[in-house]
Amino acid sequence: MPRPTPFHSRTSALCESHSWQEWSGYLSANMYELEHTHEYYAIRTACGLFDLSPLYKYHIHGRDAERLLNRVVTRDVSKCAVGQVFYTPWCDDDGKVIDDGTLARLGPNHFRLTAAEPTFHWLEQNAVGLDVQVEDVSEAVAALSLQGPTSRAILNALAAEPITDLRYFRLTQTALAGIPVTVSRTGYTGDLGYEVWAAPQDAERLWDALMEAGQAFRLRAMGYQAMDMTRIEAGLLLINVDFYSASKTSFAIQKSTPYELGLGWTVKLDKAPFNGQRALQREHAQGAAWATVGLEVSLPALEAIYRSFGMPLYMPAHAWSAAVPVYAAGKQIGKATSGTWSPILKKSIAIARLHPQFAQPGAKVQIEVTVEAYRRQAEATVVKMPFFDPPRKRQ
Repeated sequence: MPRPTPFHSRTSALCESHSWQEWSGYLSANMYELEHTHEYYAIRTACGLFDLSPLYKYHIHGRDAERLLNRVVTRDVSKCAVGQVFYTPWCDDDGKVIDDGTLARLGPNHFRLTAAEPTFHWLEQNAVGLDVQVEDVSEAVAALSLQGPTSRAILNALAAEPITDLRYFRLTQTALAGIPVTVSRTGYTGDLGYEVWAAPQDAERLWDALMEAGQAFRLRAMGYQAMDMTRIEAGLLLINVDFYSASKTSFAIQKSTPYELGLGWTVKLDKAPFNGQRALQREHAQGAAWATVGLEVSLPALEAIYRSFGMPLYMPAHAWSAAVPVYAAGKQIGKATSGTWSPILKKSIAIARLHPQFAQPGAKVQIEVTVEAYRRQAEATVVKMPFFDPPRKRQ
């Protein structure tokens, strides 16, 4: 049975829809109102507050903490300064992605790693022979994601010292309304945003303080449905949707390398040996078998398809995650793994995995569309991701 997070007394009181999902053994709200559109617009025009607590969280500390992580992840951890956060995948010996997450350097020999899947035993296995301790602090750290244009103003209204100068993918130790917290300028929406890490016993006070200060800035609790739309707009991948963990499948076709996922920029081939290094070196030299790109689906083409059924164009208000075929010249060239109607962009967009020769920006392809159980093809254009990338995210 799913467990409540440290914020459940507050999220459950607000959840008018009674729509929940299980996330890593916890209850997580899909949406708070009967429909999630207001939550989506809050993220893009004001601010949304999301309970991030179900994430798996690990503290890695000790003399060899950096050495362990450099053995595990594809990034060069020696380049991660104290107070900095890295996004990184990690791979098996064949260079296939096991998971991805954020790596925060809390001290010279102290790190926090977040993950979507349980990672504790795998970290311990890689730590054999090293002077390092790995702690599962998933239940010991409560977390909130504060995302949107007014997120900085809300935090400044509560912070012991202004966080205005906190840079993108950096963190700071501070207090909000007198509550000790760590604030990182990170998120999963592709917008200006922060994640707040606190002790579980302070969770309810922290939620109340943020909601009270946020009233003046149109803060709204947000659930998974709105977050999913924004992460697609941001071109951010979701495990078990846009890729599968190599540790959870034995089928080669379901496994992916960082290069195939468009994450080649995270792979530092010239650092000390790490899991999958040799396989990734070979792939870098030969080229990846797949490319992950964005698609913009032609609205006139969609309108024509619906018109052929005597129907007006219908665009679902929520994101989709059932993979559909993508074609070129009458042959299937890959699949779209997730997509959404983007209200802020007024576009139908999708994340797709294609054969590299069809993945150049501007290339015309066709995506399968199903209307009344009939399958049709709509023209789409290959584009670079992210689809939505406002300057305020990094400024």
